[in-house]
This record gives sequence, C-alpha cells and structure tokens, in this order.
Amino acid sequence: MQKKKAKAAALSFMPILSWLPSYPVKKYLFSDVVSGLSTGVVQLPQGLAYAMLAAVPPVYGLYSSFYPVLLYTFFGTSRHISVGTFAVISLMIGGVAVREAPDSMFMNINATGSNASDAINVELRDKSRVQVAVMVTTHPGQPPIVLGLLRFGFVAIYLTEPLVRGFTTAASMHVVISQLKYLLGVETQRYSGFLSAIYSVKAVLSRITSTNIATFLLGLGCIIFLYVIKILNERFKKKLPIPIPGEIIVVIVSTGISYGLSLSKEYKVHVVGNIPTGLRPPAAPNISLLPNLVTDSFAIAIVGFSMDVLLAKIFALKHGYSVDGNQELIALGLCNFISSFFQTFAVTCSMSRSLVQESTGGKTQIAGLLASLLVLVVVVAVGFVFEPLPQTALAAIIMVNLIGMFKQFRDIPSLWRTSKIELAIWVIAFIASVLLGLDYGLLVAVTFAILTVIYRTQSPKTSILGHVANTGLYCDVDEYEEAAEYEGIKIFHSNSSIYFANSDLYVNSLKEKTGLNPEHLQAARKAQKKKERRRRTYKDEAVTHDVLSQSHVAEDQKNGQFGDRHGDSEEAVFLEPFSTVHSIILDWTSATFIDSVGAKAIRQIIKEHAAIDVRVVIAGCNNACLELQLMSALSFCHVIG
Repeated sequence: MQKKKAKAAALSFMPILSWLPSYPVKKYLFSDVVSGLSTGVVQLPQGLAYAMLAAVPPVYGLYSSFYPVLLYTFFGTSRHISVGTFAVISLMIGGVAVREAPDSMFMNINATGSNASDAINVELRDKSRVQVAVMVTTHPGQPPIVLGLLRFGFVAIYLTEPLVRGFTTAASMHVVISQLKYLLGVETQRYSGFLSAIYSVKAVLSRITSTNIATFLLGLGCIIFLYVIKILNERFKKKLPIPIPGEIIVVIVSTGISYGLSLSKEYKVHVVGNIPTGLRPPAAPNISLLPNLVTDSFAIAIVGFSMDVLLAKIFALKHGYSVDGNQELIALGLCNFISSFFQTFAVTCSMSRSLVQESTGGKTQIAGLLASLLVLVVVVAVGFVFEPLPQTALAAIIMVNLIGMFKQFRDIPSLWRTSKIELAIWVIAFIASVLLGLDYGLLVAVTFAILTVIYRTQSPKTSILGHVANTGLYCDVDEYEEAAEYEGIKIFHSNSSIYFANSDLYVNSLKEKTGLNPEHLQAARKAQKKKERRRRTYKDEAVTHDVLSQSHVAEDQKNGQFGDRHGDSEEAVFLEPFSTVHSIILDWTSATFIDSVGAKAIRQIIKEHAAIDVRVVIAGCNNACLELQLMSALSFCHVIG
C-alpha cells in the first residue's frame, strides 16, 4: 500500500513519468519535432525582445527561454502550452528593476558626451537590474510551490476571465508605450508606478523631433512585414504545414542589414550589443533586495499562474484531457525558483507561442523540450551572430505579437449585452492598470471583483413565482405571462444565500413582493380594535341607569348582541387581506448556506406572519443549511421539498 502511495505521489509530482514510458514514437515524434522547431524559432526572437521589457540585457531573455521550458517538460501537466518569456510578466519585472535601479543611481560624473547613454554606467546598471530581476523571480517561485503542495490550486478562480483580459489589455498598452522609444530611436527615461504610461508618452512626444529616421524606417518596415505574415498565417493556416516564421525572418534579415550597412556606426541605430557565448554558472540571488520586492513578487506570481492555468484549461478542453491546477502551481513555481539561480527572470506561458506549438501538431511537451534545445544551441554556439540586431526590430516583434491582446477590446460590446457587472470588472481592471501601474492595478481589480461578489449576494434578484400550466416549471410572474399564482399562496424566490449582509434586504423584499407587511397590518388591526372599544364605550355611556322593564332589558341585550356581531363583521371586512394570502413558500433552491443572522431573520418572518394567520414554509432547503444552521433556530418551521 505504501509503495502504491509513493508511486502515485511520484507520478503526480513529476507527470512526465506517467506518459513518457508509453510515448508513441511513431505516432507523435514527427509532429512534436516539427512543432518544437517551429516554437523554438518563435521563442528565440521573443526571448531577445522581452528581455528589453524586463530591462535586462537580451542574453538573459535567452536564458529564460531555456531553463524554465526544460523544467516544465518534467513537472507540467499541459501538453500544449509554451512556457517562457511573456510580455506582461517581463514588463512587470522591468518596472520593478527600473524602480529599484534607476538610471540616476549610475551617472558617470566625468561623462562629457551629449548622448544620454554616455552619462550612465550601463554595465553597472544592467548588473544591478539583473540582480533585481533574479530576486523578484526567486521569491515568486516559492509561494506557488507551497500552495500547490497544500492543494490550493483553486485560488485561480478569484482571477475571473474578464479581470485577466482587462488586465492583460492594459499591460499590452504599457508594453506598446514602452517600445515607442525603441521604434523611434530616441533616448527617454523609463518610468514605473502611478501614471507611468502618461509620463512615458509625454517623454517620447517631447523628443519626437529627435527621431532617428533610419531606426524608424527599419522598425516600420518590420512591423508591416510581420503584420502581413500574421494575416497570411491566419488566412491560410489550414493549407500551410507550419506557420511562416515571420519573427525569425525579421531577426535574420534585420541583423544582416545592420551588419552590412553598419547601421550602428553610420546611422546611430541602437543594436542588441554584446551577447556572451555559453551558459552562466549558478549563483545565489541577492537576498538583501527581498524586503522591497515582496509585494511585486506576489503580483507577478499571481499573474503568471493565472495565465498558465487559463491557457492550459483552454487547450485541455479542446483536446479532451485534464490539467491539475495544484500541479501547475508546483511546476510554475519550480520553473521560476530553480531557473533563477541560473540568472533568469520570471516566466509563464505565452499565448502566441502556445498557439504555434498547438497548431503545428504538437502532441506533448517533447515539443517544448526541443524548442528549449534550439535556444540552447544559439546561446552556446551562435549567440554572437545576433549582436548587430537592431533594437527597433525587436520592438516591432513585440508590438505585432500584441495585436491579439488588443482584440480583447471586442469583449466590451459582448459583456455589455450579457453582464454589466463583468463589463465593470473588465473596465476597472483596464483603467486601474493603465493609470496606477500593473501591480496596484491588479490589486484594485481583484478587490473590485471580490466586491462584485459581495454585491451580487447582498443585492440578489427576488421574484414571485407562478406555475406554468401543464409543466413542472415555476417562473417569475412579472416576466412570464404563462406563469400563474395559486390562489392564496405566494412563492417567494431569491437567487442568493441568506447571511448577515443581505438578511434585512431579504425581509424587505419579501414584504414588497408578497404585499404583506405584518407590522403594518398588526398595527392596523390594533387600531381597529381600539376604535371598536371606544365605540362600545360610547354606547354604554349613553344608556341610562334607570331600571328598565324586562322587555327593555331583553331589547337592550339583543341590540348589544347585534352590535357585537356588527363589530365582528366590520373586523372581518378589515381582515380580508389576511384571508386572501394564507401561505407563503420560501424557495431556497438557490441558497447554499445560511448563517445565524439569516436564521434569526427567517425565524422572525415566521413569527410575524403567524400573528396575522399566514403560514410560512420552506421549499428546496438543502441538508447543509438544515443541519448546520437551522436545527435550533427553525425547529418549529415547516420545511418541504
């Protein structure tokens, strides 16, 4: 038994052991090889480009495209997602790196050049920013591992899809804005934090007259070429055996043009620069940086995990298999934590590369393994070839790859028609992330999403149900003409549980929908009785105290009896509303729980309606509500269904 448990734990922790021994080589290998090479060709230029977003030298993007991808092959449960550098995560890391290691900390006192880069000790600045990026990667690797081992993978549900899509759209705005200076070839300060997007646009516009024409024309040409290739790939994806690798074509051609025309020397076009050959030895991160990076690390971990699980579930649903959210937490945590010792920055899955890996026939993560090996070959052997690569070409690659993200604006009219609350989540996530920065924007978006949950339960929709003839359906009588109420019975439905935040609203809605307000009716009954007593007292005072004959006494008694009957008749007429509604059914089919405050409110409802001769019963009450909360509070209540 213990051996079986140990085997099951090993297979769960390292899923590759469950499928690799039975890997169908003849059936899957060719597809995985084609897919792996195609994905690697895309991953290589994206690694170089997204390193610029992370504010570190391009070679660190290649490191981040190798180690984590290799590790995910062993620990991941998705067969199709491509793990590696991702624009949103890279931008978040870059914002932290710039904040902790700004240019102002590395000014050369003796600099005499007019170029802004001459006044900065770039080598020392980049080294410090790499340390920040590595530390902000090491820390977010730890919580996911712990949460995954504790089976907390369900936390991803708190990042609802509209929130993620609104947030990633805002992040795409930040990314495009950050690349404008590379596209135009101007020198500007990199901003982070509140209103950083606005400050960045203002800085670029203030230097637009200094645009490097050669840089701009080359970048614009790359954008047009990549966009055309993207359209061709989408239009002819069923006819093309593999997508046209536009990114690698741009990298090779622009590198050749830059080298042949000496763009860096002759036209002052900024290029990638030194790319050291080989892998770096493992090194421990700078722990002293941790106190300032804890909040950022958690934000990066949350975004990375949410993107991973979201895409993994999409592909799993499409291809008919399942992914383990807890194991994905562990896998992504290990990828970041272990890789950070080899000078990488945080990664997650990329939508564009994942689509390439899936559309080119990838069957398993063998494709991802081959993609990482292709990057390894470049790092070890031919990295120096890409040193003349213009930065504007990388900016073009980044911008065109974000076109899919901007298509998420199409969510707005769709959400407007289906759910105003989800639309509000999308808009708040977008606006907050654009104006406040990605870290605080995410915090605001998550807080707002949680508040919408409270709002939905605190302000539920209530209705009176009626029976649809010849069916077993009960529908809202205000929305369905076919739904008819039973005479004397009100069926009250609320689409939420009953707890402290909405119990008062539940009671008020019940009174409004049924038309019965026990307090008002009881007060009216008391007033009627008081009026009747006063009338009788007035009659008694009008009777003389003279001794009457027996016939007169009998007549008086008869009149008194008549007066009593008349009074009862008036009271009966007044109480007519009580007799028209004799029962109220509380439909609890939507109630998943009820707390002690809600139970007391229900008890008060039953007590008040009993005083006006109206019976209250509960239908559709689940056992959890009955056993956990209502045994003592509602022991006298009738429960049906």
